[in-house]
Amino acid sequence: MLDLLSDILTRLSMRGTLYFRTSFTKPWGVAVPDLGNVARFHFAHRGACLVSVEGMEEPILVEQGDLIIIPHGAAHALYCGHEPEKTVLPLDTVLQDSGYDGSGVLVYGGDDKPVSETQLICGHFSFEAHARHILFERLPPLVHVKNYGEAAGKWMEATLRMIGDEAGNHRMGGDLIALKMSEAILAQAIRSFLESEDALQWGLSGFSDKNLTLALDAFHKAPQRSWTVERLANAAGMSRTSFAVAFQKKMAVTPLDYVTSWRMEIAKQALLDPVNSITDVAECVGYASDSAFARVFKKETGFTPAGFKKSNIADRAII
Repeated sequence: MLDLLSDILTRLSMRGTLYFRTSFTKPWGVAVPDLGNVARFHFAHRGACLVSVEGMEEPILVEQGDLIIIPHGAAHALYCGHEPEKTVLPLDTVLQDSGYDGSGVLVYGGDDKPVSETQLICGHFSFEAHARHILFERLPPLVHVKNYGEAAGKWMEATLRMIGDEAGNHRMGGDLIALKMSEAILAQAIRSFLESEDALQWGLSGFSDKNLTLALDAFHKAPQRSWTVERLANAAGMSRTSFAVAFQKKMAVTPLDYVTSWRMEIAKQALLDPVNSITDVAECVGYASDSAFARVFKKETGFTPAGFKKSNIADRAII
């Protein structure tokens, strides 16, 4: 059985993609366009740079060993050197000017070598187009984990070094090794954020509350059960009232609203499997009748189960 965070990431169909490893020298700048249904990441393997994310007032300094995640795929600029308004160029332009062919290291920038070299490991994590969960919806525009390798422990520091060595090299299996390790890093980075004080500000501190996570974990392991606030409270080892108040305060949603929302995510995933009937899906998310399930599904998604199933299977067939 998967733990709470693992279940969420797996259900959202997280898939990693590594872009490249860079060797940037001053002055340089890259403007990365926005992209939907992804969480972008940049790890500073060596050197430092500034990052400016759309919607944030001030740029963030990213130093060697730091990891940044841009959870909502927002447009952003990475740069180092004076006059960024002149040196920050669109990503496509940088790729063209550098002659990067999609393999090896992306080498770009000015003549300030080798002291100013910035090596970044860049990529993104994609999610199912219709996938939704408050954990990702509420993350801030940028998650900055300083000195990430050291903070996460020796095993993570070694993992990051290995990714830096494998990404962009030409050894057999190197890209796959780096990719799979990067997926572990996203899970670790999210866990670090959820355990930090910042999680409370964004309505996510319930995921690190020792009592609430007992209830959340119990629900995620058996979403088809007939869950009530009282049963969730029992799983948390709390009274019904105390549990409901704490859940609302730390998650900014009621317990049963959370239950319903996640059940509909499971339902959407199940509906995309042609072998599942509407009845099968309704039962797997805890509804005794197709009509009761259909009412809730339509309210939460705007589609009937049959309509969602038909349109999305058709879309996948076209792709």
